[in-house]
Amino acid sequence: MKTLKNYIWGVLLCLVIALLCHFLGQKIPVVGGPVFAILFGMIITLFIKNKSPFQAGIAFTSKKILQYAVILLGFGLNLNVILETGRQSLPIIIATISTSLIIAFILHKAMNIPAKTSALIGVGSSICGGSAIAATAPVIDADDEEVAQAISVIFFFNILAALLFPEFGALVGFSSTSGEAFGIFAGTAVNDTSSVTAAASTWDSIHNLGHATLDKAVTVKLTRTLAIIPITLFLAFLRAKKEGNSSEKVSFRKIFPFFILFFVAASVITTIAVSAGVPSEFFTPFKDLSKFFIIMAMAAIGLNTNIVKLVRSGKKPILMGLCCWTGITAVSLLAQRLLGIW
Repeated sequence: MKTLKNYIWGVLLCLVIALLCHFLGQKIPVVGGPVFAILFGMIITLFIKNKSPFQAGIAFTSKKILQYAVILLGFGLNLNVILETGRQSLPIIIATISTSLIIAFILHKAMNIPAKTSALIGVGSSICGGSAIAATAPVIDADDEEVAQAISVIFFFNILAALLFPEFGALVGFSSTSGEAFGIFAGTAVNDTSSVTAAASTWDSIHNLGHATLDKAVTVKLTRTLAIIPITLFLAFLRAKKEGNSSEKVSFRKIFPFFILFFVAASVITTIAVSAGVPSEFFTPFKDLSKFFIIMAMAAIGLNTNIVKLVRSGKKPILMGLCCWTGITAVSLLAQRLLGIW
């Protein structure tokens, strides 16, 4: 039976890496703390000759603390705000999520990309980047290298989106007097919250729109985040069905993502509290802790990842990420045009 002593050194190592990467992420937000943490973890693990004193704590951080991060993420969701302002973007969100998942499934079959890696890239591209991967990984029992692979792919296209989309928005003719069209575009076509924020803030700055684009983009992004719930439940059902047909039977109840219920409960608590007059800023520490826990978990995942193997196996996942990203971008633009938003 493992005691606190078995976990402490691994958790402390992840904590130290996370503190450094949190600082770097604030200085360079377009990269973000989670990506720095994975990179640092992959490099540091090369210099640890005996990882056994750290292994239990690293495993705890990459699994349990990752789930705690998803639960705390719920405190950032006021369901009333999402229902009120996210309704307009809902058809676009459904279309882009469906597009990414379909592309990921087709390429998984056509290019023989591992199923779990494909699922993580498809979900990460379509919902909310690292947070969606964090929620999905324990449900499908993805290992740390598969998570690192998916995060790396998502990160690459996050950077491209943050840098290129403001110019691309001007090129396709989004209104420069309103942040609505570009806000919806950024909120549906960019993977991770940090890059959504970067792209929307750049558009606001270029066109002197205050924070109108940013407010719209973040609301749309939060609406996308809710898709974590049905997606994880569906994947859990598929896994139970698949493994239930094998020699080692696994019940749906055994692998049911109960932490998603706590995520929902946190969202409901936030919604009720804000409606009762509690300022939304009250929940900011929970959201900040969620982000920090994700950084810690990514550090643990990096420590369990073979960087050489990751680079060698990266071509097909990157191509999948490119196809998902391109498909989401095209569908977002098409849907806005059909709905008369742009």
